[in-house]
Amino acid sequence: FWFQAAYALGYLVFGRIVDRVGARIGFTMAVIIWTLAHMAHGLARSAAQFMLARVALGIGESGGFPASLKAVAEWFPQRERALAIGIFNAGTNIGAVITPLIVPGLVLHYGWPAAFYVTGGFGLVWLLLWWILYRRPEESKRVSASELNYIRQDGPDPSARLGWFAVMRYKETWAYAIAKFFIDPIWWFYLFWLPGYLFDRYHLDLLNFGLPIAAIYMISDLGSMGGGWLSSALLARGVSVNLARKLSLLVFAIAVLPIIGAQSVSGLWSAVAIIGLATAAHQAFSANIYALPADLFPRSAVGSVVGIGGTAGAIGGMLFAKLVGAILDASHNNYALLFALAGGVYLVALLAVHLLSPRLRQVKIEQV
Repeated sequence: FWFQAAYALGYLVFGRIVDRVGARIGFTMAVIIWTLAHMAHGLARSAAQFMLARVALGIGESGGFPASLKAVAEWFPQRERALAIGIFNAGTNIGAVITPLIVPGLVLHYGWPAAFYVTGGFGLVWLLLWWILYRRPEESKRVSASELNYIRQDGPDPSARLGWFAVMRYKETWAYAIAKFFIDPIWWFYLFWLPGYLFDRYHLDLLNFGLPIAAIYMISDLGSMGGGWLSSALLARGVSVNLARKLSLLVFAIAVLPIIGAQSVSGLWSAVAIIGLATAAHQAFSANIYALPADLFPRSAVGSVVGIGGTAGAIGGMLFAKLVGAILDASHNNYALLFALAGGVYLVALLAVHLLSPRLRQVKIEQV
């Protein structure tokens, strides 16, 4: 709960920071905080200290997606952004695949603090590579004039700058934020509660739960990239942004529905297949939702819109975390209702997007 409270606040702040300083510096700031907080978990010796580390982690981690989406908006034309988002978002799943395979061994052989120190060190390696390699297209010596023209094929951005209060005036901002409010808690539900569910339902332990978890997130990678590919392919064929995005969202919202029956599946690997399909569909759905800020707003406002949406998603995650605990307590760890909720919210999110942005086209900045 406190991780997501900090994540909600940090998302809003980092969205604005990234718009002001750019993806390169904004992402660097976020990962420094993120990595130090990650390693600080290993120093915690009480629940209060662990909670403080979680708060710091939430603040740092909240800068990841605003900076990532800003980078995509800087480097890709509209018709390629969903696929680019799907590819970078697949990285989160690679982490989720690797973690259950290496962390149990670290814990068993070197103690639980070592798990935080070792995995936290990965952030330092990434940070060095990011700072050396990343530049905006206009600043990169490896980008030719023709490549820059290709990246900027959607036309120049309006000169007006939009902050939090300006973008909040647009219903398109709320289309994105409400969708995030509904779908983000489901991903956190899988990340936080899925290992416990597999432990209880299929009698797994620390040594043998890693492979099923890894398999679920490997399937998720396919959805992340496939979701971005579908709408990008439709756009390449001349389909409108409105139809390409919403048709893709509908397909993946329907693909989630089998998760409703996951509680009744008796075989472990059958459950892995159903849950993996749901997480893959979530990632595919998310790839298209994440493309909306760059579809609807100029690059100078993308970080702010992403920050508002991320805050809405984190608030939804806080509320859902409390709801999950209450439901599991009342039902003696029966997940049926939770899986039903996880199956239905995507159609609700799509409906919200459609009602608030029926045509899904870029806002007219001169109206501010």
